Amino acid sequence: MSPLALAQAYETRDKLMSLHSELAEEGAIHIEIIKTTGDKILNQPLADIGGKGLFTKEIDEALLEGRIDIAVHSMKDVPTYFPDGMILPCNLPREDVRDVFISLTASSLAELPAGSVVGSASLRRQSQILYRYPSLKVVNFRGNVQTRLRKLNDGEVQATLLALAGLKRLNMTENVTAILSVEEMLPAIAQGAIGIACRSNDDKMANYLASLNHEETRLAVACERAFLETLDGSCRTPIAGYAYRNKDGDCLFRGLVASPDGTRVLETSRKGPFVLNDMISMGKDAGKELISRAGPGFFDW
Repeated sequence: MSPLALAQAYETRDKLMSLHSELAEEGAIHIEIIKTTGDKILNQPLADIGGKGLFTKEIDEALLEGRIDIAVHSMKDVPTYFPDGMILPCNLPREDVRDVFISLTASSLAELPAGSVVGSASLRRQSQILYRYPSLKVVNFRGNVQTRLRKLNDGEVQATLLALAGLKRLNMTENVTAILSVEEMLPAIAQGAIGIACRSNDDKMANYLASLNHEETRLAVACERAFLETLDGSCRTPIAGYAYRNKDGDCLFRGLVASPDGTRVLETSRKGPFVLNDMISMGKDAGKELISRAGPGFFDW
């Protein structure tokens, strides 16, 4: 289990304890550490070992078997379908959705000399980097945040990209060279959002989780996940999407699909009421538009 996953579990525990005095008592909450397939197999690209669900399957099994009562997930790791008997009624307030650029030798992607090696396990980041900077070389780069920073310091790569949300939760933002705008690097679906699941027949836990839910985050994530589900996004398809409430109170959504080599990037956007059903429709509609624009063969890598 990564230090980040642990930080997210502690954040959830602290919120429950502050809202419910009975949970603040000694021993009321126990954190169970579960190693997942995604944590164990670090020498292969995620797409090659089964894609989504690698960081959630073992945890969801423990939940359904009753070994744990709530499961804390990074929403960007959660498949668009849930196993029977599980619900995910709660999203914590979303952290900063942006990606960061980290390098010891350059202050931005644009400054990296041609042929520089950038490490990233994310096809979404790889394709967007190569689209804008085709002279760079992107290599697969896995492991937790600490591992990736060590590889960077050891000179295995000249730069890497990470989610700002994770660095903030780990109190490691001093490593950031530059923050990338969402225009420059569209985030992963549900980036920065934590989701908390429980069994569908466990009203007590569902009530606890309802007290933690941040509705604006839940709706934005639902919009982005509707887009992903429509595209049937596998780990082999670079997909990005971001929904947020603008200053007028409307939902703005931007979505993107790309070829892994970055030669083709298709983008679209939607605007509509910040209401769950409207936002799910917007996400689906944007996904259908990109499927039709991409044409046959685009998603068969």
